[in-house]
Amino acid sequence: MTRRALITGVTGQDGAYLTQFLLDKGYEVHGMVRRSSTENFDRINHLRDRIQLHQADLLDQLSLVRLLEITQPHEVYNLAAMSFVPTSFEQPLLTGEFTGLGVTRVLEAVRLIDPSIRFYQASSSEMFGSVREEPQTELTPFWPRSPYGVAKVYGHWITVNYRESFQIFASNGILFNHESPLRGKEFVTRKITDAVARIKFGVQDKLKLGNLDAQRDWGFAGDYVRAMWLMLQQDEPDDYVISTGEKHSVREFAELAFNRVGLDWEKYVEIDPRFYRPADVHTLCGDCSKAQKELGWEPEVSFEQLVHMMIDADLQRVEKELKE
Repeated sequence: MTRRALITGVTGQDGAYLTQFLLDKGYEVHGMVRRSSTENFDRINHLRDRIQLHQADLLDQLSLVRLLEITQPHEVYNLAAMSFVPTSFEQPLLTGEFTGLGVTRVLEAVRLIDPSIRFYQASSSEMFGSVREEPQTELTPFWPRSPYGVAKVYGHWITVNYRESFQIFASNGILFNHESPLRGKEFVTRKITDAVARIKFGVQDKLKLGNLDAQRDWGFAGDYVRAMWLMLQQDEPDDYVISTGEKHSVREFAELAFNRVGLDWEKYVEIDPRFYRPADVHTLCGDCSKAQKELGWEPEVSFEQLVHMMIDADLQRVEKELKE
């Protein structure tokens, strides 16, 4: 029997990697897309003829109910969210609707249409925020420092609540920062690698960044979608931290990126106070030992390999753009 999966947020970084992963496993893949004036399918263009896309919206309960009726999935991966932390300060109410209540709407649709569906919720290390302990585990208390983090806490606990109240197979993946060449350019890692490529080719002079001392546990998105799938293959639903267990500063990331192209980062990086957040998260580092033990999951791409992979992809892309 062919397994069917529905992915919300299918056009995002994780959606693209998960789609490829599930297709390779022989799944029939359905993706949910929001109608927007500027549709962006760049990340999944090469997969368009192998998947089925459907219009629905996390703000529209009825569209989600209809979507589950049409697609009849065995697994639902809820990756859709308003996911850029700085924007969540500009649009806190919309962030709450999508990233918090949106989860409830999907779970409610599952409960109504087919409670046997296995549900994955994309929780986030941003929920830990002002961290209580290091490294962070599944039992570390949450202290979110942005509207995005707060909304993710709601999404996390409503997932637990539906699991306990309605016996739905619902698991949370508390994913720490995960990057790739498909990361949006507004995120600091891809902002750095894109700028380095442009500086190398002489089409950009400076790179403006905010807090260079912020430390994150950065992994490769391709590794992390494998963990999502593994969670839904278990006998019982549960919550798992997915991380590398190492933390690196924004400064380290920039230094490694510039080194890759033989440049001294200090000559090109400028601090711009505009990129500081109203309440910042200074350090995050996850303990994924539960996932290692119960899921058999390990990250395969190292921090240095990740930075090099992103730089090399952006160098290729910028070179191609300049030739066109």
